Amino acid sequence: MKRFSLIYYLCLPLFLSSYVLAQPVKSENQTPKNKNVVSIQGFNVDRLQRIDQLFQEYIDQQWIKGGVALILHDGKPAYYKAFGVDKSNPSTKMKEDAIFRIASQTKAITSIGVMMLFEEGKFLLDDPISNYIPAFKNPKVLDQFNERDSSYTTKPASREITIRDLLTHTSGIDYAQIGSPAMKAIYEKAGIVAGFSPEKKKLENMINTLGGLPLTHNPGEKFTYSLGIDVLGRLIEVCSGQNLSEFLHQRLFVPLRMKDTYFDLPEEKQDRLVQVYADDAEKGQIVPWTDKYSPGITIDYPINRNGLYAGGAGLVSTIYDYANFLQMIINQGEFNGQQILARRTVDIIAQNQIGNLSLGVDKFGLGFQITSKDGQARLGLTEGTLSWGGYFGTNYWADPKEKIVGLIFIQQSPFNHGEIHDKFKALVYQALK
Repeated sequence: MKRFSLIYYLCLPLFLSSYVLAQPVKSENQTPKNKNVVSIQGFNVDRLQRIDQLFQEYIDQQWIKGGVALILHDGKPAYYKAFGVDKSNPSTKMKEDAIFRIASQTKAITSIGVMMLFEEGKFLLDDPISNYIPAFKNPKVLDQFNERDSSYTTKPASREITIRDLLTHTSGIDYAQIGSPAMKAIYEKAGIVAGFSPEKKKLENMINTLGGLPLTHNPGEKFTYSLGIDVLGRLIEVCSGQNLSEFLHQRLFVPLRMKDTYFDLPEEKQDRLVQVYADDAEKGQIVPWTDKYSPGITIDYPINRNGLYAGGAGLVSTIYDYANFLQMIINQGEFNGQQILARRTVDIIAQNQIGNLSLGVDKFGLGFQITSKDGQARLGLTEGTLSWGGYFGTNYWADPKEKIVGLIFIQQSPFNHGEIHDKFKALVYQALK
C-alpha cells in the first residue's frame, strides 16, 4: 500500500554475522541451509555491505526494531539477513524464518490464483463480475453523501464492473478503513472491513453486501486502490468450489514450497509471528501496537480464527516463502519443474493494463504495480519491474530483466520512516556488477 504510506516496520540493536561466500544451491528455489550467505555472483560484496549499515542506522536511531531482508539473483540468495529484535519470540532476536503479516501482499497471490482459473477457461477477464457474483449486477455510483448519518443517493454506473477492472483497481470500489471519508463511513455502517477483522465474518456474506453498495466512480474511470481483490477471492471460491484458503494452499503454497504461508496460522507456529510496533506521535517513540492506532483493526487476525479469508489482506508469510512466489514470476510461470502459469499469461500480468491512467509515475498490471520508464529513473528498478507492499511494513519487487527478487519485511504501522524501502532498492542496484 505504498500509496497510503500505511506500510511498515520494527526497532533496536542486535545484528547478525558477517558475510560468507555462498555455496552452490542445488535447487534454485530452496531455502539455503546457511541463511546468512552472500553470493558474489552478479554483485560487489563490499557494496552489498552497505545494506547492513542502512539497517544498523535505522535500529540505532530507534526508527525500527528489526526486520529481515532478502535478495535473490538468478534464483539464488545473494543477501539474506535478519536484524534487530522480535519481542514476540522468546529469544527476542529476529530470525530469518520469522512470520510476518503481509497484508496487501496477499493481493498478488490472489491475483495469480485468478489468472490460474482464467487459464482453465473459467471466465474471461472482460466478463462482468456479476456473471459470477450476482450482487454486483447493475452497479450504482455515489451521488450525494450526508455526513451526519452516512445516508446517500446514487446514480446508475456507466457500465458493469469487469474482472479486469477488479485486478487493476479501476472498478470504482473503494477501501474500508483507509479509503475516502464518505466510502469509509458507508462501508463501516454496512460492516465491510479491510480484512483485519476482530470479529467472525464470512467472505461470501461480506462480498454480497459490498456488491449492493455504491461505487466511488464509474468502472474504468480512475485508479482507486480497493477491496476489488477481496471480491476476486470470492470469485475464486465460486469458480473452484473451494474456499480461498484451501485453493491457495493446494494450487500455490504446496507447489511453491510456501510452507509458512497461511490465513489461519497454526498454533505450533504462532511463536514465530512477529510483534507489531507503531510510531507513537505523543510519546515520540516506537511502542507495541494497540488498536488505538487503527480503530476497528486487529493485529490478531492470523490467530483469532475470524473465518474471513480476505483475498486482499489476510495472509501471513515468511520472506523466503514470498520470494519463492516472486521467483515463479521471474521464471515466466515455472517453479521447480512445474508450470504454475503459462509464459504468455505472465506477460499479460506484467504489462500496463490501465492505459493512460497512472499510479504516480508508474502503471499497473494485473495485481502488480509496474515500473514505467519514468519510474526506472527514480531508483534504478528496470522498466517492467513488478512491485507492491503491505500495511504492516512489508515490501517487495521482482525485476525480470535483471532477474532480481528483493524484499524487506518489517512490522510497524504507523511508520514514519518508510523511505527505508526505497533506500534498500537503491543499495541493491548500486551493488550490481
